Amino acid sequence: MLPKERQWEQGKKYLAEGKAKEAKGAFEDFLKRFPKEPDLYLLLGVSSLRLRDVQAAEVYIRQALALDPNHVEARTLLGWIDLEVRRDYASAVEEYGRVVQLRPDFPEAYNNLAVALKKNGDLEMAVANFNRALELRGDYSEALSNRGWLYIEQKKWREARGDFEQALKINPHDAGALYGLSQVLKEARDYAGAQKALRSLMARSPNFVYWLEWGQLELVRYYWVLLLIAGAFFLQSQYKKVRRRSHGG
Repeated sequence: MLPKERQWEQGKKYLAEGKAKEAKGAFEDFLKRFPKEPDLYLLLGVSSLRLRDVQAAEVYIRQALALDPNHVEARTLLGWIDLEVRRDYASAVEEYGRVVQLRPDFPEAYNNLAVALKKNGDLEMAVANFNRALELRGDYSEALSNRGWLYIEQKKWREARGDFEQALKINPHDAGALYGLSQVLKEARDYAGAQKALRSLMARSPNFVYWLEWGQLELVRYYWVLLLIAGAFFLQSQYKKVRRRSHGG
């Protein structure tokens, strides 16, 4: 059996340590002895992706699927390449849909399919699949965060806020949910709350976007303070005019 082979374990260890080149070399040598083992082609695909060789990765993954058309991990990885690298959203929907058929009780499969459907423009079906993922696993923070962003796209601000807040209760370090919450709060003109969310992100990441948005909100808040001060002076001057007129001034 492959898991008992030392070279197999060494290759997986290299992958875990981030040594993709060494892992690929180990798996290629191992492939000479087991040329019809789909898991080997899958791990060669993973190694190639980490080496930024997408073309080779896809070749290996398709070889795994040629040997085992129902290989869930290989189909999932091919769907990821279609979605994130090739931006072929229709193909990603097809691959992830096949994974759902193979693993109907696998919440991650529905989440992946929903993300692909969203990017392919089918928002209603995306919501349905996020819902299914959450039915299978209620504490699935990634699905909550992803559904929250879909609700933002639909301008369903209350639903989006609920999803982001629930996701953050489960995983306080969910940067996507925290950033989404900042956008919802900004839309609700809760600028202080939005800035608080952005400050949390700024403390974790040097992403310039967070700093830029925080600065913009600071200007908005300062602008409203100036308007209030100007309004107060205007009302005070009007009040003095009325008083002078009433006293014959």
